[in-house]
Amino acid sequence: MSTQDLYVNGPHDPLWQVPASGAARFSWEAMFPGQKNGSGRERLLALYQKGKDKQWDGAKRIDWDLEVDPYDPLGTPDESMTLYGTRYWAKLTDEDKGELRRHYSAWQFSQFLHGEQGAMVCAARIVESVPDLDAKFYSATQTMDEARHAEIYSRFLHEKIGMLYPVNDNLQGLLGDTLRDSRWDMPYLGMQVLIEGLALAAFGMLRDTTDKPLPKQILAYVMQDEARHVAFGRMALRDYYKQLSDAELREREEFVIEGCYLMRDRLRGIEVLENFGIPKAEAEEFSEQNEFLHLFRKLLFSRIVPCVKDIGLWGKRLQQAYVDMGVLDLGDSNLDLLMAEDEEIAERLDRERFAQEETARVTEVADAIAEGAVG
Repeated sequence: MSTQDLYVNGPHDPLWQVPASGAARFSWEAMFPGQKNGSGRERLLALYQKGKDKQWDGAKRIDWDLEVDPYDPLGTPDESMTLYGTRYWAKLTDEDKGELRRHYSAWQFSQFLHGEQGAMVCAARIVESVPDLDAKFYSATQTMDEARHAEIYSRFLHEKIGMLYPVNDNLQGLLGDTLRDSRWDMPYLGMQVLIEGLALAAFGMLRDTTDKPLPKQILAYVMQDEARHVAFGRMALRDYYKQLSDAELREREEFVIEGCYLMRDRLRGIEVLENFGIPKAEAEEFSEQNEFLHLFRKLLFSRIVPCVKDIGLWGKRLQQAYVDMGVLDLGDSNLDLLMAEDEEIAERLDRERFAQEETARVTEVADAIAEGAVG
């Protein structure tokens, strides 16, 4: 069965072409890991070294033999679903609710997949356009990371859920704006800060709430990579934005404001409700009234707001936009602590899994020995 057959409502054209502009930049001045020059660029090369050290194979590190119930892939509680408490909910059978969970999970992980596909293209664009070779080094490792993430989410959707949704219009719009811009820093800003930041928060909320081992593994391991990617964007943009004029900074703040509104409206799942016969206007109303979704949407900005503040984009208009969204207070979040926790959770999950496997193997050997002694 082709991927096209698994899509709900399209996509009608499987190939999306974005006209690109901008220069490919070559730098013949290269540093290498361990070299010291006092410029601070060794921080980026240290991140590059870490990116090399932390490469992994999604086909081997993840236990794909774990069973997943496609009608409850994440253990989603009733209260978190947008229809809960509405007049439609009482009419749903248990089978209907299972199908609704399946569609929500397919829609959510499909957006993760499409975001990772966009991240792969943006990381490759950074390799092409960024002026510093050490930044090209790191973004080359990120391109491989994003390919792995797209592979993993695609496999999860194909093998465990059996359904995909097309890219959300708002996500596609932000990806298009990011890729069409000729300035080399815009893929950093659009992808590393906005799309990756939002994804990290969404991944983290699901990772910390699901009791299903396979999606927990996927989310934890992907987040371990993404923590490095956001650090890369912060490092590059913080240094570069110190050199920009007030007018240039305002242009980028406007891009962030528009992108944040697009991202806020991205994860509502209106398309899912429409597939269940709910009129679009009513589906939007339900999403605005759902308390769980309100909290979810606010927490989605927990990685973006402190990052935007850290790189030096914090003008009055941008702050007012965050006040309107109810997320300004997130600017004081400790981003470094959040990233360190992402790393530790993935490493702890590995330790726990391998300890269980070792215990099972010891038991199996002991049983075999005992059986042989009896024989």
